[in-house]
Amino acid sequence: MTRYIIKRLLATFLSLWVVITVTFFLMKAIPGDPFTQEKALPQEILNSLYEHYKLNDPWYIQYFNYLKSIITWNLGPSFKYKARTVNEIIRNGFPISAILGFEALLIALGCGITLGTISAIRQHKWQDYGAMVLAVLGISVPSFIMAAFLQFIFAIKLDLLPVARWGTFEQSILPAISLAALPTAFIARLTRANMIEVLRMDYIKTARSKGISETKVIMHHTLRNALLPVVTYLGTLTANILTGSFIIEKIFGIPGLGQWFINSITNRDYTVIMGITVFYSILLLIAILAVDIIYGWIDPRIKLEKNIL
Repeated sequence: MTRYIIKRLLATFLSLWVVITVTFFLMKAIPGDPFTQEKALPQEILNSLYEHYKLNDPWYIQYFNYLKSIITWNLGPSFKYKARTVNEIIRNGFPISAILGFEALLIALGCGITLGTISAIRQHKWQDYGAMVLAVLGISVPSFIMAAFLQFIFAIKLDLLPVARWGTFEQSILPAISLAALPTAFIARLTRANMIEVLRMDYIKTARSKGISETKVIMHHTLRNALLPVVTYLGTLTANILTGSFIIEKIFGIPGLGQWFINSITNRDYTVIMGITVFYSILLLIAILAVDIIYGWIDPRIKLEKNIL
């Protein structure tokens, strides 16, 4: 296990370096700069700004300074928001995005596993068809369409929930459901397919022949093995929820990292774009590593030490 974790950590650092490097050069390849977006400034002022932020330095010096800022986690100031640093933006915005993502993750796992289990147990019955119709809708409808639909029905027509903004639990319900719709549908279909396969195995028939109750067969013998692919999907699910929150936060006016990221792209705020990208990359790589370890814990037959990167 220790050897495997060390290998995964090395792969994680390599992946992070690739993300950092690609992000840096993509930012340099984009035409324009953050100081010429709103209005034309005199060339003297532009030169002073470039000198102040060291944008006149050769690319390799800028790249070295960028790597140094990542290592020391001093991501520098924002180019567009005066008196605000990238660290401060992440510190203020991430807790909001984390709460929204955590709620969406709970909804996706809880509802997805429940729908998939019911669908598998009641295969080819109305419960199965109903659950799969919901799953197809969740996969087919984009999150921003789902968000607009939920706002129209539950906020505007029924006046049950706030239409937007952030601050109370009620204001988090609609964006969390919108963000969880796609992963819920995928988990439901994944759980159903694997449970049907497991239910046909010989050891399940043996357990039933011994007189074990159907509830114990499902909970202790079937569900655990059927959830292995779902655990594998957790890394991708985390990525979907984090990146999917960008547009959801914009629609609902939530002051999380997603809205900061979209605004920074519009403003060409290089330091904010690169800082948030690296921050999210670190979170996703950690999530993928954790999923690999959890997968081996759930299924002891897996020999993590022999896994090949």
